[in-house]
Amino acid sequence: MDFENDREDIIEGRNAVIEALRAGRTIDKVFIQKGETDKTLGHIASKARDAGVVVVDADRRKLDSMSQTHAHQGVIALAAVREYCTVTDILAIAAEKGEAPFVVVCDELSDPHNLGAVIRTSEAAGVHGIIIPKRRSAGLTSIVDKTSAGAAEHMAVARVANLSAVLKELKDAGVWVYGTAAEGESALWKTDLKGPICIVIGSEGEGIGRLIRENCDFLVSIPMKGKVSSLNASAAAAVLMYEVLRQRDI
Repeated sequence: MDFENDREDIIEGRNAVIEALRAGRTIDKVFIQKGETDKTLGHIASKARDAGVVVVDADRRKLDSMSQTHAHQGVIALAAVREYCTVTDILAIAAEKGEAPFVVVCDELSDPHNLGAVIRTSEAAGVHGIIIPKRRSAGLTSIVDKTSAGAAEHMAVARVANLSAVLKELKDAGVWVYGTAAEGESALWKTDLKGPICIVIGSEGEGIGRLIRENCDFLVSIPMKGKVSSLNASAAAAVLMYEVLRQRDI
């Protein structure tokens, strides 16, 4: 079975999306056909925004490609497969285990396969929680869930409006923030990664954004011996997470 073409997280049609919003289902995004002036679609957009859901203008071709029923009526909602938690919840998980917080922030990681892989590695490496932004990021969709090989069921994931503010919140809680960058002044193997830590993983194409970079305490570089200058985002995340785990287990 091709799970990408048999997805339970896609809600299509006006009544179905309205009912999902009314029921309080956790929805990542609502895609509405661009240029439509239909009052019902306007009502859906308004209800979604009131619920804190990201509303995206999409052309008909985009909606048609997402649709499984071929009867989307100009609106498709992308639902999360489980509830998101808060940053406070993540810090509480660490406290309950009697461990220094170990947090992963994904800065606009838009590929659901990459996010799923990061979640899978995070769960294996002892990460207490993952933080993702509301916009320009994959959410907890069925593709992410299945790519994570079930790890998404056990990993706390917070979804926030402002990553920069969250990094400041973590730093106020005594967590050191480490970003990944090719030009990072701190080589990974020579960096002390013990204690309360947050590692920031950049997007697939642009890396860590400027504002996020400015809120990092340190920029860490991964040693590269080949001709390729960077790793895939999820591979870079795995290297960093397991170096944190190695240092914690010494």
